[in-house]
Amino acid sequence: MAFHPKKEAGMEAQPVHIPDNAQYRELKEFIESNRNVPGPLIQILHRAQKIFGYLPLEVQHFVARELDIPLAKVFGVITFYNFFRLDPIGDHIVNLCLGTACHVKGGSDILKVLEKELGVKIGGTTADRFFTLSTARCFGACGLAPVLMLDEEVHGRLNPQKAVQILRDLRSQRGPIDLKAQAGTAPEAINKEEK
Repeated sequence: MAFHPKKEAGMEAQPVHIPDNAQYRELKEFIESNRNVPGPLIQILHRAQKIFGYLPLEVQHFVARELDIPLAKVFGVITFYNFFRLDPIGDHIVNLCLGTACHVKGGSDILKVLEKELGVKIGGTTADRFFTLSTARCFGACGLAPVLMLDEEVHGRLNPQKAVQILRDLRSQRGPIDLKAQAGTAPEAINKEEK
């Protein structure tokens, strides 16, 4: 199904193709069951992100159409709250602590090495969508500084070499993948610009 959004902010938006598939049907069912709940947008966006992994433009258009609200309102909520994602994330989240203890003990050096190893900046996802690199201010594990969380697992007392080895070990467990077969063509690394 194609969606032709109304003029917003004085600009004509391009038509967006919204496929008819199980994911959109699941989201539509959730929207219908929550339509009469006061202020359903945030709940619906959470569910959409759970279904799709992130909130691409097509999903934003779908939510706006189904709720009969402006796309700008959907986009405004997504960009206001930091738990919503506009870009796909990797299978594994590499979250490096940059709190005081970790910073003093070399956290920024580890970050530089990880950015080089992965080929992405903070917030970026590798081209194969295996890793997403992020940072935090504190994990409450200052005695283990510097600290990195790989998904839910904490790795402490790191140095740049150990941090890179942890990622290489996980990547080697996965084995090689064919990016062209996965996405049609090899995608570029998905980098979220630092604000």
